[in-house]
Amino acid sequence: MYCSCVQSSMLHRSETWPIRKENEVALQRAEMRMVRWMCGVKLQDRIPSKGLKERLRLDEIILVLLQNRLRWYGHVLQKEVNDLVKKCMEYEVEGTKARDRPKKTWREIVEKDCQERKLNKEDAMDDGRSR
Repeated sequence: MYCSCVQSSMLHRSETWPIRKENEVALQRAEMRMVRWMCGVKLQDRIPSKGLKERLRLDEIILVLLQNRLRWYGHVLQKEVNDLVKKCMEYEVEGTKARDRPKKTWREIVEKDCQERKLNKEDAMDDGRSR
């Protein structure tokens, strides 16, 4: 019930988010608040989060987010060359860049995810391995 309602609502369209560390932390905190509420446990009870998640057999929300992102990346890679979604993924903005450090793009985050899991483009297109 949790995965189909709460987790899916929290991660709605997350496969296209260029997520930052503070967003990950906020997601984890919100998830743990809900898990504690479901288990009837308060912070004062000092029960470890890991134990509660094991009791409910839940995956880490960041792991689910990563799986969603890699699954979407595989779908995009399989699209035709002329497809609008694929064109948007490969689009490079022209013009001068700001002096600040540029924001990470979705593509950079997905490529980092693939490197961390030792996946190449072919592996990302295969739904079985990227999960």
